[in-house]
Amino acid sequence: MWGWLGRGATTFDAMRELPKSLRVALDAEFRATSLRSIAVSEADGGRTTKTLFELDGGHSVEAVVMRYVDRSTLCISSQAGCPIGCPFCATGKFPFGRNLKAHEIVEQAVDAERLLAAEGRRLSHIVFMGMGEPMANYRAVIDSVRMLADPEMLGISPRRIVVSTSGLIPRITQLGDEKLPVTLAISLHAARDELRDVLVPINRKYPVNDLVEAAQAYGSRTGRRVSYEWVMLAGVNDTERDARELGGLLKRKLAHVNLIPFNPVEDTPYHAPDRKAIRAFKEMVEAQGLNVTVRDTRGREADAACGQLHERVMKNKLAVS
Repeated sequence: MWGWLGRGATTFDAMRELPKSLRVALDAEFRATSLRSIAVSEADGGRTTKTLFELDGGHSVEAVVMRYVDRSTLCISSQAGCPIGCPFCATGKFPFGRNLKAHEIVEQAVDAERLLAAEGRRLSHIVFMGMGEPMANYRAVIDSVRMLADPEMLGISPRRIVVSTSGLIPRITQLGDEKLPVTLAISLHAARDELRDVLVPINRKYPVNDLVEAAQAYGSRTGRRVSYEWVMLAGVNDTERDARELGGLLKRKLAHVNLIPFNPVEDTPYHAPDRKAIRAFKEMVEAQGLNVTVRDTRGREADAACGQLHERVMKNKLAVS
């Protein structure tokens, strides 16, 4: 059964190696998968697909498939909602629901593999950057990574899996003990505590210098370069001072900076800098010896920001009721 699920089977009847009588009995009493697709939006000429899944119990989560020339990447959710409460994040606008179970995380990838297989493609990369704080659902996330890497399942190398965190230092340390060479991504967004306390409230418990120290210790133990994510917010964290502080924080470290143009979120005061400002910020950080890229922004017309499809569907439900 494990192998069939990895190949995208959504019913027991599709598992043809099982006796027919067993398949009929299983389909009568159980479901092969627990997630139900309730909304889909596409963008970028079909290169980006966002799916909203309903979980058992009524909560919902999003997963996004992004197709590139040389790879297919899934942005996966680990929680229904998020307890961190970053003010620029669409997910943080609604109440936290619950942790996902390991199989619910894996099922998002199975659905993506099924979708891509119909196009003659394979799922090659996974980023835990969807709804939720992965490190706050640590055990399920680690178990799901092991399942995803299982050759009998999807066989995705841990080196092609990115696990992000807003900064739960004890879990970063624990991750280093797992012997799973995943890439660690830190949702940084500010290099000084004064600003990061506002943008990423968990910083009040785990200050930025301690966070970077823990992240670099993970990098040293695993030999994996740490990625630092920086959502670009106009007039907030895109100044010369911010670039200088970021460079000082990460100078001479095995690190990569990923600049992310802000995807608009309703009812927030934030917006993205223009391309010229983003380019200038990138050059200021690079001038301090850091490796910097600007993320390819995907799905702006597909409820792009994490949590926006969920928000739109929930608003429509309330309007109907």
